[in-house]
Amino acid sequence: MQPRLAIVGGGPAGMMAAIRAAETLGDGSRVVLFDKNDRLGRKIYLTGKGRCNLTNERPWEEFAPHVHPNQGFLKQAFRAFSNEDTVRFFTALGVPTVTLQGRRVYPASLVAGDVARALERRVRELGVEVRCGTSVGHLSDLAGFAAVIVATGGKSYPVTGSTGDGYRFAEEAGHTVTPVFPSETALLPKDYDPGLPGLEMKNVGLQLYVDRTLVQQEQGDFSFTDDGLESGIAYHLSRRAVWALVNGQRVDLVLDLKPALTEEQLVNRIKRDPGPLLPKSIMAPFLRAHPGLTDEKLPVALKSWPFRIVDYKGFERAVVTAGGVSLKEIVPKTMASRLRPGLWFCGEVLDLDGDTGGYNLQIAFSTGALAGVSAARSLATSVPPREP
Repeated sequence: MQPRLAIVGGGPAGMMAAIRAAETLGDGSRVVLFDKNDRLGRKIYLTGKGRCNLTNERPWEEFAPHVHPNQGFLKQAFRAFSNEDTVRFFTALGVPTVTLQGRRVYPASLVAGDVARALERRVRELGVEVRCGTSVGHLSDLAGFAAVIVATGGKSYPVTGSTGDGYRFAEEAGHTVTPVFPSETALLPKDYDPGLPGLEMKNVGLQLYVDRTLVQQEQGDFSFTDDGLESGIAYHLSRRAVWALVNGQRVDLVLDLKPALTEEQLVNRIKRDPGPLLPKSIMAPFLRAHPGLTDEKLPVALKSWPFRIVDYKGFERAVVTAGGVSLKEIVPKTMASRLRPGLWFCGEVLDLDGDTGGYNLQIAFSTGALAGVSAARSLATSVPPREP
């Protein structure tokens, strides 16, 4: 019997690993893909608000700063399967792409299901054995396989099956799992004004202060929702903000409603035209946050509306899981475990995540592709396991 490869997790990283492994082996029947859900790629259907932000077309030098906590770890996987490779890959599968604001790449249809179905079709046409609705309890359950890839994802959106199984597998193999926490999630201010939810903020600035020290600032769009500041640049800041809250630090956000203008320019603007500087929708909560506001104080208030952040939404709403299997124990050239032969990790289960904007799916595709090729090549020298 030919040695076989087991892949646990049928999300973007797992399906990509299965595809690249089957292509490398030239025999998909030697690859078995396990997923606890009743269908593959369930989480993909939810990504990008149902549109699936496949990747970001920025070159590595611009892409890398959006990867955390160790961009250097991803470099070799990205070179082996880059964002350009991702676009070519899906185009070949009959999913043309379109690039929108922020150099974000989507399927031209803007339908996430087209991506999930294309990946599953390719998996099945290669002859990969797919076992949906099958949970793997322990690594020891896969003792009959010569190689195992763990692609179980993190803990975000647990309704899609992301319940942290991969961290248990890693610990069974002796790996360190760094603390996991929600990222790209809503940040809830103290005394949250009920007039804010539903407002969309366009081209504004946000500054993040931890223990009253400025640590990050962004400019762009975000939304006020029932859960707080969410999406866009608020997501960009959420990783650091959540980590600080977890560690008991003070977290403040400062909103700049007029980032294109200095305070001096705003003073001159008010003198020239005393008309309203803000839409009616936000005027009431803005004035409630600044009682006794005068024209003299207005420029400062417009540039620095403070929000004390006291809470965040957990994994049930978080887009991404930060933390995971320690990168120090993974070989970046192959995604192989440094501790146990025949074991690989890829995707969100790793302590590797990106900003919103297509970076996380690209991490999944790059690490999944590299793990799949590497594990398949290892089977060439594997000794078939004994039958029980």
